[in-house]
Amino acid sequence: MTNKTEPPLSPHLQVYRLPMTALISISFRAAGSVLAVGAILFVLLLLAAADGPESYQIFQSHLSTWYGKLFLLGFSFALFFHLCHGIRHLFWDIGWGFELETVDFTNKLVIAGAVVLTAITWFIALAGS
Repeated sequence: MTNKTEPPLSPHLQVYRLPMTALISISFRAAGSVLAVGAILFVLLLLAAADGPESYQIFQSHLSTWYGKLFLLGFSFALFFHLCHGIRHLFWDIGWGFELETVDFTNKLVIAGAVVLTAITWFIALAGS
């Protein structure tokens, strides 16, 4: 018998750790999907408002529940995350920010910016109510 060596196996997701830039890129696309769903719900909200106070109240009663507020929180984070990452892409489009140190810094800056903007928005919204 010959002693054959097995070819190496491809790294599995449990073994291979995606770089932060890849996770941010995937999250950017997921945030875009959340924004699309939110835009559809916003149109439904406008249709309910145009239909009359009864229809609007039904829609509003769902938004004021815990799951409605959780969706609005996720939607606002997705909006700000998409905004911050889009600004980063504008800099990439002009050729700035491809150095590894800059990419690592802007990864953290995108996340921090989205968290801070979401927190400010919700603080203002909750303080006004």
